[in-house]
Amino acid sequence: MMPERMAVAGRRWLTASLATLLFLFLLTTPRSVLTADIPMTGPPASGMESFDAIIPALMQKWQIPGGAVGVVKDGRLVLARGYGWADQEASLVVQPDSLFRIASLTKAITAAAILKLVEQGRLDLDEKAFPMLIDLQPPAGATVDSRLSNITIRELLQHSGGWNRDTTFDPMFISTQAAQAVGAPAPASAQTVIRYMLGQPLQFDPGTQYNYSNFGYAVLGRVIEKVTGQSYDEYVRTQVLAPSGVSCMRLAQTQLKDRVEGEVHYYDYPGSAPAQSVFPSVAQPVPYPYGGFYIEAMDSHGGWLASIIDLLPFITSVDGSGVRPSILRPETIRLMVSRPTIPLWAGSPLYYACGWLVRPVGQDANWWHDGSLPGTTSFMVRAHNGLAWVALFNSRPSDSAIFTNELDGSLWQAVNGVTDWPTGDLFAQFGGCGSQPTPPSIDSALFQAPKKLSISGAGFGDAPHVLINGVDQTSFATSVSDTSIHLKGKAKKLGLKPGANSLQVIDGAGRSSNVFSLLL
Repeated sequence: MMPERMAVAGRRWLTASLATLLFLFLLTTPRSVLTADIPMTGPPASGMESFDAIIPALMQKWQIPGGAVGVVKDGRLVLARGYGWADQEASLVVQPDSLFRIASLTKAITAAAILKLVEQGRLDLDEKAFPMLIDLQPPAGATVDSRLSNITIRELLQHSGGWNRDTTFDPMFISTQAAQAVGAPAPASAQTVIRYMLGQPLQFDPGTQYNYSNFGYAVLGRVIEKVTGQSYDEYVRTQVLAPSGVSCMRLAQTQLKDRVEGEVHYYDYPGSAPAQSVFPSVAQPVPYPYGGFYIEAMDSHGGWLASIIDLLPFITSVDGSGVRPSILRPETIRLMVSRPTIPLWAGSPLYYACGWLVRPVGQDANWWHDGSLPGTTSFMVRAHNGLAWVALFNSRPSDSAIFTNELDGSLWQAVNGVTDWPTGDLFAQFGGCGSQPTPPSIDSALFQAPKKLSISGAGFGDAPHVLINGVDQTSFATSVSDTSIHLKGKAKKLGLKPGANSLQVIDGAGRSSNVFSLLL
C-alpha cells in the first residue's frame, strides 16, 4: 500500500502548475470531446462543472475505469458524482454511493478508534504495545529484538515504530512466507504476520525516525481487540462510525466471489501480470486485486470498504468543526493532529501526526491521507476553510506515486475552479444502506425506422433524462413511464449511428442505469 509520501506535498508546486494548465485546456475544450467514453452519475452541481471536466479527463489519461468524488462545504454535501465504470464487463456505471476499497484511508479511522480508547481511559498513548499482545509468540527458535517491547502506541500511530520497509519488505504483502515461517494456515492472518515479525529485527530505535508502516497499524488493530474484547470492526462500527452517522461501511474481502452488493470491480493497470493466489486452494494465477494479497489481514491499516457518502461524514465528525457532532473531544483532536517530536518533522511545513498528514495553515490546518492497493486509489482531504473532499477509484496506475501527485493537484484545481457553491445538502438523498431507490435499468431498446425509438426497463421515474452516445436527447421524448420511454426523431436527429450505440437513462435523483448497447 502506498504511503502518504512527502513528495505529495514537496512537489505540490509542480502539480499545481500542471493542474492549472490542464484546467485551462479543459475549460476551452468541449466536454463531449473530453468525456465521451466516461458516463457520469449523481446530481449535477451547478457551479461545480470543473469537477466534471477535470476528473474524467484525468481518468482517461491514466486509463482508470471508474471513480467517485464527493465534496462537503460547511458540513453540507454539495457534490456527489460517479464517473465511469463500476464493472466494465457488466456495463455497470459507478454511482455516488458505490463501495470501494479505501486502502490506507483506513488509518485515519483506526487512529480515531485508538484515541477514543484514550478518551475512555482504557489506553495510554505512551503504553507499550507488544507486552499487551503476549499471547502472540514468535516462531520457534527466532531471535527477538529487545527493542520491540519498548514500542509505544503513539509511535505506532506516528509511523516511528522501528521498521523500514524501504530497506527490507512490507510484511503485509508476504502472506505465504509468513504463514510458512510460523506454521500457520495460509493466507496469513494479521496475528500470523505479527508472530512472524516478532522474529525480525527492527531497522531503527523506536521513536527516532519516521518510516511509513502498514504493519504498525495492523498491530494497533490487535491492540484495540485486546483492550476491548471486541473484534476490531465491531469496536470501530459502534464507537467511531455509528456516532459519525455512517452505517454502510464494512471490511473488504479478497476474492471476487465475495464482492458485496454495490461494490465496484477492481482492475489492475493495463499490461500488469497476474499473481499467484495467496489461497493455497487456487492453483491458477489471478488478477492481483483478487488474490495477490490478503486484504482480510489488512483490516486496521487498509481493509475498509466505503463510499464517498460514508467517508465525508466521518471527516466532518472527527475534525471538531462543529458542523456535525464530534466523535472526539477538542483536546483529543488537537492531540491527533499535533506535530510529533521526531527530528524529521522539526521545522517542516508538514508532518504525519496520528492517522493524518497535516500542513498548518494560519490558525488551522489542512489534513489529508491517500491510499493505494493494486486495483485501488483513494484520497481524502479536510481543508482549513470548511471544505472536505474524497476521491475513490477502482484501479491503480503503474506509476502510482505520480498519479497520486497529479490527482492531488487536480482536486485542488477543481475546487478552486468552482464558480458558485450550491446551497443545498445532498446527504438527504443518500440516507443509508439500502435506503436509496434502485437505479433505473434498461432491459431492451428498439429503433423503428423512420423515427421512433422505444426503451424498456424499470425505475425510470417521471422525469428521466435519456443519453444517446453520451448526449442528452430527452427533448425528443414523447411519452415517459416508469417502465418505458418513447422518443420521436430520425436516427441522425437522435444521435444514432450505424453500428453500436450507447443508451443510458438517468432518473430524477441523478442515478444512472446500465449502459445499453443498441445496434443499428
